[in-house]
Amino acid sequence: MEKEERNRQLQLAMDLYGKYLVRLAYTYVKDESKAEDLVQEAFIQYYIHLEDFEAKSSVKTYLYRIIVNICRNYLKSWSYRKLEWTETISKWLATSDGPEQRAIMKETSSEVSALLSKLTPKYREVLWLYYLEGFSIQEVSRILECSENTVKTRLARGRRLAKTTFEEGVLDEN
Repeated sequence: MEKEERNRQLQLAMDLYGKYLVRLAYTYVKDESKAEDLVQEAFIQYYIHLEDFEAKSSVKTYLYRIIVNICRNYLKSWSYRKLEWTETISKWLATSDGPEQRAIMKETSSEVSALLSKLTPKYREVLWLYYLEGFSIQEVSRILECSENTVKTRLARGRRLAKTTFEEGVLDEN
């Protein structure tokens, strides 16, 4: 297939399905900017594999399958999970110059510390090093002298336990 024809087919697909793909991606990631980035990635994949497309389904179906897979992979990615967790902690530890905000920050910081203290050391240390200290999975594995897969597993379980512990604490207060 010639380059001009590939470019024409890509442009046609972008014009016909672009908005729909962004809406679909948004239902997964809940962030319009990220949804647009993922759709752009889907169109790149479409362009790269255009010659492999066998027309067993419509172009629309093919593009939807690509974007669903890209969104699922993104949601499984460590970069997404780290971003999600870091944003949550950042909200908890947001700083401001006002005395009221400093008091709230101090209280929130102690709540986060209390939450982490309820976790077993193997989960607490991994969460602390990864999210609060900013070490990579590889660096955490070296620090704790365990495999990267062990770090990933402890991060996943630690997040789940922290969420459950936090939700139980909120329910107990009500």
